Amino acid sequence: MFASAKETQMNAYVALPRSINTGKRKVLKEDLLGVAQDLGFKEARTYLASGNLVLWGDQPGGVALEGRLEDALEARMGLRTDFMVRSAAQLKVIIDGNPFAAEALDHPSHVIVNFLKSPLPDEDETILRAAVSGPERFAVGACELYLDFPISIADSVLDRDWKKTKRSPVGTTRNWNTVMALAGMMGG
Repeated sequence: MFASAKETQMNAYVALPRSINTGKRKVLKEDLLGVAQDLGFKEARTYLASGNLVLWGDQPGGVALEGRLEDALEARMGLRTDFMVRSAAQLKVIIDGNPFAAEALDHPSHVIVNFLKSPLPDEDETILRAAVSGPERFAVGACELYLDFPISIADSVLDRDWKKTKRSPVGTTRNWNTVMALAGMMGG
């Protein structure tokens, strides 16, 4: 287990890029670590090939860090994509607030957190609720959606209908196994 941000006196962040390593948008681990180095982070680690990046340093987080990561990736690789950044404390709140905790124990790869760039507007929540016609469920957090797909994500009407609305907010999804692994990397 890695040292926590408190133990190292550094801020810890998870940076989650949107839609990389799908199709032609390939970003190697070395490139992501290079982006972190370009921004002056003292330590960085990746998890899996979907671009999960854990950073430690004394830089501030939030929207400013998201923008810096987006600019640095574009400068390094010519690829522009959104990043969703959460501090260790924010990730802990997300984990503690999971309304599908029992389901996460039963089928963690089918419990999803969609990390959003901004809070979900009420009208988008209404559209999403109307798209639910199967066993899928969701709950809205501060800047995330929690989704439970008890049967199959691939066959989900919710996911398909939501994408048809063209109102899907900027965000990126990670399953519960990944969320917990990232928290563990951050020392949580």
